[in-house]
Amino acid sequence: MEFTPMSHTADLVLTGGPVHTVDPARSRATAVAVRDGRIAAVGHDEVHELIGPHTEVVDLAGKLLLPGFQDAHVHPQGAGLELGLCHLADTVDPAEYLRRIKAYADQNPDAEWITGGGWSLEAFPGGAPTAAALDAVVPDRPVFLPNRDHHGAWVNSRALERAGIDARTPDPADGRIERDADGTPTGMLQEGAVHLVGRLVPDPTLEEQLTALLRAQAVLHSYGVTAWQDAIVGAYANMTDPAPSYLAALDRGLLTARVVGALWWDRERGAEQIPELLARREELNRGRFRATTVKVMQDGIAENHTAAMLDPYLTGCGCSSDNSGISFVEPGDLRKYVTELDASGFQVHFHALGDRAVREALDAVESARTANGWRDTRHHLAHLQVVHPHDVPRFRALGASANLQMLWAAHEPQMDELTLPFLGDERGARQYPFGDLLRAGATLAAGSDWPVSSPDPFQAIHVAVNRIAPGAPEGTPEFLPGQRLDLGTALAAYTAGSAHVNHLDDITGSIAVGKSADLVVLDRDPFAGPPEEIAATRVLETFVEGQRVHAARDA
Repeated sequence: MEFTPMSHTADLVLTGGPVHTVDPARSRATAVAVRDGRIAAVGHDEVHELIGPHTEVVDLAGKLLLPGFQDAHVHPQGAGLELGLCHLADTVDPAEYLRRIKAYADQNPDAEWITGGGWSLEAFPGGAPTAAALDAVVPDRPVFLPNRDHHGAWVNSRALERAGIDARTPDPADGRIERDADGTPTGMLQEGAVHLVGRLVPDPTLEEQLTALLRAQAVLHSYGVTAWQDAIVGAYANMTDPAPSYLAALDRGLLTARVVGALWWDRERGAEQIPELLARREELNRGRFRATTVKVMQDGIAENHTAAMLDPYLTGCGCSSDNSGISFVEPGDLRKYVTELDASGFQVHFHALGDRAVREALDAVESARTANGWRDTRHHLAHLQVVHPHDVPRFRALGASANLQMLWAAHEPQMDELTLPFLGDERGARQYPFGDLLRAGATLAAGSDWPVSSPDPFQAIHVAVNRIAPGAPEGTPEFLPGQRLDLGTALAAYTAGSAHVNHLDDITGSIAVGKSADLVVLDRDPFAGPPEEIAATRVLETFVEGQRVHAARDA
């Protein structure tokens, strides 16, 4: 038995099932003891010696015990707010969207704005719904509905009028107003154009924000998530700064997760904002919350052709266009900013989706390494939809982690209808290269990007292993199967890998003596079942520092 010296018995013992420790020194056990919120013993039957009259014993009954999951890229407050507003995320039926929008408006007659979101681009031709459709169900009040990925918004005519947007309104430098043939806005705003309307939507109150954060925390705990990196701490487009709600949760003793906040880099400003970020880091480092990261969104998304590509997108006829996406921060400036942030001890969390954005982010990390030497800043690149093969080995060489949104690596309408035709065969075959990154020695972390996609780690892990979406129609082909991960590697990315990114690997991410008892009990051992059933795995119990923060009703 591996244990620490102790003079009394354990507070909690979990026994009778496989323990997947994610600890290379001891990958499997059958019992774990917890004392004072820390793991006191990892072993087998001998751990039972630590059971005393006041020890809580959890019988795993053959079910798997894991370290707590860590979501390396998530937006909890925004997700929690959407759940309480006009929620559209669980359907792709345009008629159902309109039914829900009308019902929400009817149920909230005093709401000045109708907002919420979560609709999918694939539901509309070209990913572009119209103001006219919204006008038919809500003609009297402005409607503002961000789509699932929050890189665009669907608005009605009242909202356009309120914002003063018409055929004469120029596109912002970092976005696009969709228009009809005579230049009239159609009701779809892309990227920076979202803010033209979003800035007018009233902010939720602090109590509404706190309620949303706690709602989201409960959802994440129900999926076994015990720590996360909030990918935007600051005001961005229609997203309210979550920092006040985190502080309120801390003050009231309600934050049960460990959270790293990624402070938003305002791409309309430059290095003059770094002193402000340093001050925010000092202000927000409290208890279980640390704002030690800066988030740089370097490009958009492939579906609306704003992801930054090395070569232009194709047109609908398969011809080359004059559009290769948007680099939101000029690459030379990005290198200077990241070098200064690195020197100040900040981790940089990049949104880098297209191959040009990935290269620009890696170039910035390289500049920082060259100027500052090797620092333990653990920069990471999220999304990585298209990565040029020449850049794959640079992750290991530069110590840049690959932050994977595994659920996206599958054939589904947004991929097949809005992405692949405009990337072409060669570039389309470079998408989500998880296997190549692993083989090149990159550190893999994982996140959901909820509310963009499901917060359930097993939905994402299912795709990483199978390269097929859960519930995909029969006959759906695997998506680039050579990029699969095995189950153990995918679980490690969602636990130890994200703990590394979060600078929490000294106390979390694996089940080892001395580490925090952040633990998850599953309803099965997914290693013992077929890979195609991974997504069916459910979480029965979640513990943070040995305290139960979630118990399924049927547990």
